[in-house]
Amino acid sequence: MPECGGKNRVVQDQPKKNDLTPFFEPEGVAVIGSFKEGVFGGYVVVKSLLEAGYKGNIYPVNPGNYKEVLGLKVYASPQAIPGKVELALLMINARYVPGVIKTCGDAGIQSIILVADGFAERDAQGAKLQEEVVQLARSLGIRIIGPNTAGIANAMNGFNPCPYDAGYYRFKKGTVSICSQTGMINPQAYAYRDLNYGINKICDFGNKCDLDECDFLEYVENDAHTQVVSVYVESVKDGKRFLDVCKRVSPKKPILLLKLGSTEEGARASASHTGSLAMDDKVFDAACRQVGVLRLDQFSEMFEMPRFFASQPLPKGNRFGMVSYTGAVGVAALDEGARHGLVRAPLSNKTSRMLEDLFPGLGHVPVDIGPMIPSVKDFSLVYTKILTSVINDENVDCLFNVVWADGNGRNTKAYVEGYEALKENNHKPVATWVYGPNINVRRDLKKSLERLGFPVFAEPEQCIKALGLAYRYSSLRQEKTSL
Repeated sequence: MPECGGKNRVVQDQPKKNDLTPFFEPEGVAVIGSFKEGVFGGYVVVKSLLEAGYKGNIYPVNPGNYKEVLGLKVYASPQAIPGKVELALLMINARYVPGVIKTCGDAGIQSIILVADGFAERDAQGAKLQEEVVQLARSLGIRIIGPNTAGIANAMNGFNPCPYDAGYYRFKKGTVSICSQTGMINPQAYAYRDLNYGINKICDFGNKCDLDECDFLEYVENDAHTQVVSVYVESVKDGKRFLDVCKRVSPKKPILLLKLGSTEEGARASASHTGSLAMDDKVFDAACRQVGVLRLDQFSEMFEMPRFFASQPLPKGNRFGMVSYTGAVGVAALDEGARHGLVRAPLSNKTSRMLEDLFPGLGHVPVDIGPMIPSVKDFSLVYTKILTSVINDENVDCLFNVVWADGNGRNTKAYVEGYEALKENNHKPVATWVYGPNINVRRDLKKSLERLGFPVFAEPEQCIKALGLAYRYSSLRQEKTSL
């Protein structure tokens, strides 16, 4: 092995700006910090990596009295590590960061996740220290995620170096990738194991002193495992680059973006959170529309909306069909649909006549099945017929389905059979809202439908918004294709 340190230090070729492979797929990772048992720190990272099934080499690093942690040898410094290390996680006091980064550079480590806080998000002195760290890293050819970050995760290879104890370590593999300026997307803050859809990659950029959402978007642009990207930003460092990247990536994969801090008060809070700068939200919104980015309004939508794009086909038009138990929700859906460019589908004469034969008054959207329920003998058969007839109608581009979960779950079997029939020919998107008096029945039905690949939303307005965003994205892709 070549000597390390000074003039003989090992320096690998500096990775390209958008190549985050060393961060998400490292062969070896150095965990630098305290290994005292607790809810945060190096001990938690090592435990998380082991429990998540990471197959690479884990090298705990601490110059103190630790000899081993969870069966792994603890090294006094990065230079003492015998194997290849592509990534280091730093969970140390901010004032020691420059020195440790220097030792990482001497050891040939060129990718660092800087979990440590106390930088630009804190005060002017912290901002000065952060700039010192950036300049030092650049001189050594080191790329940084952070500081003030909860880190990253890659469900595809079990690389989950979460520094906070989430109580779970593995989550379902999927096609949704998420990046943000907050650790609220990381495993310790969100119950990914309880989701009925899978996650691919997660990245909290913290203060974004170096790498940012543009690098993440460029990385997942050609990632075969990522189908949709959810992004949270409080600021954008390089507006031109951001727009250029989004313009190139959005036709390939939907970019769903949440930007908070649009008010004066929110901007001040954003600045204190990550040391970010405010921007004019109206200008930002107009720019997003030009490059095909789909704006979100609520934090929960970062997790709710991507699963719709990951599981449902895109609509070919803006005409939505609706099956419901209540006319009031139908009126609300029409109002919400208008805000998102959707219109009520006019059922074809064939479908309308068939539905009227089943029960008078069913032959138009919304198809209100509530009045017919008491007179139906075989609800399962009738329900499946209604669902498939509406979604297969030539005038329907997508379906909003309202499901009443009765208190005893008597109709659950009929609903599942209806959705199984939809799955056999899933060529149009379906958004579902489940309501009813029994929270357990609702929860179980939701799980059953989502296991079949159909997203169930908490509110009817979310269903319509999901369909509206999907229509907008479909239109954007058609425009790009026709150019």
